[in-house]
Amino acid sequence: MGAKRVVMQRAGGPDQPGPVMLAIAGDSGAGKTTLTRGLVEAIGPNRISSMCVDDYHRYDRAERVGQPFTPLHPACNYVGIIEQHLQLLAMGEPVLKPVYNHGQGTLDRPVLFEPREFVIVEGLLPLHSRLARACFDLRVYLDPPEPIRYGWKVRRDTRDRGYREEQVVEDLRRREPESAAFIRPQRAWADVVARFAPIAERGENGQAPLSATVLLRPTAPHPDLSGVLNEDTREAIHLKLARDVDGKPVDALHIHAYAAERTTRRVKEAIWGALGIDDDVPDCLGGIEPGVRSEPLAILQLILLYHLLLAAGSRADQPAVVAAPAPVRAPASGS
Repeated sequence: MGAKRVVMQRAGGPDQPGPVMLAIAGDSGAGKTTLTRGLVEAIGPNRISSMCVDDYHRYDRAERVGQPFTPLHPACNYVGIIEQHLQLLAMGEPVLKPVYNHGQGTLDRPVLFEPREFVIVEGLLPLHSRLARACFDLRVYLDPPEPIRYGWKVRRDTRDRGYREEQVVEDLRRREPESAAFIRPQRAWADVVARFAPIAERGENGQAPLSATVLLRPTAPHPDLSGVLNEDTREAIHLKLARDVDGKPVDALHIHAYAAERTTRRVKEAIWGALGIDDDVPDCLGGIEPGVRSEPLAILQLILLYHLLLAAGSRADQPAVVAAPAPVRAPASGS
């Protein structure tokens, strides 16, 4: 099925079956799994399923030693099968998904993957091809500065995947040409680009809690945050008109890690309340690992949840989000 036909079928209206599809692309160690985990926990596994396209590697770790490319190269992955499976998932059909065991570096027994109301597809190459991109309702690219991503990857691979630090550093060196050729170009196809980094204007370094800059490109209908963005919440979040890497204007949402906890909490509660959910904001949002949290990550996850539920409502021909968030006001003096 061609990309144009996929787009036409997914635009077929409320009678057209299929889940809301979210892609999260980025280089190795960029934070894709952490972002995905919070979204899945917030919505619940009965309504959302997630998969990683890195499972579609052609070779296990031992076999890759003799290959002229790394896992970042499309030739090292079953790209055609990824496209086929994404089309089936977009139409609500289950697939028999391969499994790559990152801990052992082995190709394990395939598993049946059944799409639920929402599907998140994360990994190195979910936006590599035109046909794959056509399968998604929203496309996200994670774009941390390279020194920060390198640190994240070294820490993860030495802690969780059995590598020595010098092995990870050498692997990053080998992968760089393919990162530039195949991974970073996917940024151009994202509706949302998120970068977690220190704020240089404040003199912050990599040891400071990381703030986030979220580019909201006009390729997707973004949430109305007018009720959140005001002087009372500017310490935590504000919007600027910026220039994207191609020189085009783009909305840049700045989410500050240095903001007071009570200000950030009001922002989160306003966005969460706009979703029409009576429960408290889930504690899982913003979680990086046990005991480590990021409030900018939590707000990014809330914005993506807003997107997902809005798309689900339009798919059902009724609004999932009925209004912009109620204006957030500073607490009265003495409260």
